[in-house]
Amino acid sequence: MATPTASTDFDRPTLPTPHVRETEAFCMAGLPLVGAAVVLLLAGIALIAVGLGGLAEGIDISVGLAVTAIVLGFLAIVATVPAVAGLTMVSPGEVRVLQFLGRYTGTVRLDGLRWVNPFTTRRRVSTRIRNHETAVMKVNDADGNPIEIAAVVVWQVKDTARAVFEVDDFIAFVGIQTETAVRHIANTYPYDAHGEDQMSLRDNAEEITHKLSTEIAARVEAAGVNVIESRITHLAYAPEIAQAMLRRQQAGAVVAARQRIVEGAVGMVEMALERLAANDVVHLDEERKAAMVSNLLVVLCGDRDAQPVVNTGSLYH
Repeated sequence: MATPTASTDFDRPTLPTPHVRETEAFCMAGLPLVGAAVVLLLAGIALIAVGLGGLAEGIDISVGLAVTAIVLGFLAIVATVPAVAGLTMVSPGEVRVLQFLGRYTGTVRLDGLRWVNPFTTRRRVSTRIRNHETAVMKVNDADGNPIEIAAVVVWQVKDTARAVFEVDDFIAFVGIQTETAVRHIANTYPYDAHGEDQMSLRDNAEEITHKLSTEIAARVEAAGVNVIESRITHLAYAPEIAQAMLRRQQAGAVVAARQRIVEGAVGMVEMALERLAANDVVHLDEERKAAMVSNLLVVLCGDRDAQPVVNTGSLYH
């Protein structure tokens, strides 16, 4: 049996060169900064309290020290602001994309409480595995027959910088490009194969889904997305031609069954003639052999039970 041949590769979209790629952002463990902020806050409050107490006494030397203590206390309290403002919580399966004055400065992938530049903006991006299932779409296959098709794609964000900055909305981008790839695959192959060397949507599911995954991956590469798997979840003829195609499939099945029956009947007739000749049961001339072959084929190939007729005369009458 011939191996199905794959069609030519699809026209890959021309993607622009990425402006940014993911880099690791500078970050520190957050818990030590929390402890330092608490110490500074308490120290600041204590210095302010001591300074105010010195001013209350009214001594010249104490006034200078009191003012200094108050100033240092305020500075200590102000120093806690960036320590607290830079704290960010990173959950498992999520990252933080950092920007400083509009410029991408890196991505924080370590989970837990982290401290980053407090003047950066932090955008949360999920790196969990996601599913996207397309709606049931009506398209024409390679033969022009209207069919209904739907697919599901399993994907994950691989490059967070490209996902955030290269496209407007990477989730919507994946959805639209998936539907485009599904439509292209449906237009490229027929629903049913008409020859052994032709691939079809129904008979070559594994090969078709592999090509679908390859095409989706090429289309969403600009968004920094990794396609894990894709599968066709719904495939059927459109309702307006479903009955006609069902009759066509039934006719094909009947023809295939009749072909198998005829092949088997011919083999049985050959075996019967060979056994009769080998065992010297009866000698038949060519005319009687033809009659015997005709009768056996009618009995074996008929779709109803044959009614036997008993010949009470001789072989030739």
